[in-house]
Amino acid sequence: MKAYKFRVVIDTDEDVFRDIVILENQNFEDLHFAVIHAFGFEGDQMASFYMSNEEWEKGEEIGLMDMSFGDEKGPKDMISTDIESQIESKHQKILYVYDFLKMWIFYLELIEIIKEDTNYAYPHVTLNFGESPDENSKIIPELTDGMTQEKSLEDDINDVFNEFNEDEFGSFDNIDDYDF
Repeated sequence: MKAYKFRVVIDTDEDVFRDIVILENQNFEDLHFAVIHAFGFEGDQMASFYMSNEEWEKGEEIGLMDMSFGDEKGPKDMISTDIESQIESKHQKILYVYDFLKMWIFYLELIEIIKEDTNYAYPHVTLNFGESPDENSKIIPELTDGMTQEKSLEDDINDVFNEFNEDEFGSFDNIDDYDF
């Protein structure tokens, strides 16, 4: 049986990577847990793999769980997608996003296809390089980061009320004129 050796690089300032070997008939959920454990993460967040090209662009998604609803077809899911079924080239590239709020991004590249060694359990890490970051070291960006606020909330509310056109809607000066 074939085994695939992936170099997995985490997107950090320092050079940190792991080489993970996985069997051709194992699935992306196995690879997900191998990556999480190799970097010392908890594994309690949503994640997806994205098949990629030479420019590391996101391609077809393979999600952590089945996201299809009724007749609507969703992306492939990790547990039903074998590794071998997605390997198209000897240097296959895959993006892995873990925790969609903190956006941990991992770059996986197939670096070698080898024969299964029955002395090992799969998947397994064959090389550790660099110290893994703490999973909680990334700060969730505020929704307003990068935005400038020239007006106060009070100014915005006043603008809404000033747009009210009394000629079109009438006035509320005499509440007794309305039937409730």
